[in-house]
Amino acid sequence: MVGEGGTKASRRKERKKRSVIQARRKKEFTYRGYTLEELKKMTLEELLEVLPARARRTLKRGYNPEQMAFVQKLRTAENEVVRTHCRDIVIVPEFVGKRVAVYNGKEYKEFEIRPEMIGHYIGEFSTTRKFEKHSGPGVGATRSSKFLPLK
Repeated sequence: MVGEGGTKASRRKERKKRSVIQARRKKEFTYRGYTLEELKKMTLEELLEVLPARARRTLKRGYNPEQMAFVQKLRTAENEVVRTHCRDIVIVPEFVGKRVAVYNGKEYKEFEIRPEMIGHYIGEFSTTRKFEKHSGPGVGATRSSKFLPLK
């Protein structure tokens, strides 16, 4: 019996060793099968084939003067934050790593552009509505609240 318990314990130890998770390595970013470096090397025409339809249509039409001014500022900016009111600019791979502050109607929301944001609009990351969480009803608001003890 002692031998059986020993083999059982050793099997359990072996199983435990195999199940221990090795140090997790960070998963490399890919966007629809392309790495960030490959996306940055693409021309605009090649990139348009990869982007979703709405972003593709926006970029085909081109930037208006206000959007073009923002893109030029962003290209020349090294580490400073670029502020804008323009919320309808599609994030392309050349913007990754830049800091942007987008106006939400009240204030500028600052964020850094990450690779996961490619294909989205910059306005999506500066919400215009504030979620308001309401508490319960006050005393006298409902029939049942009449019987709540007052502290």
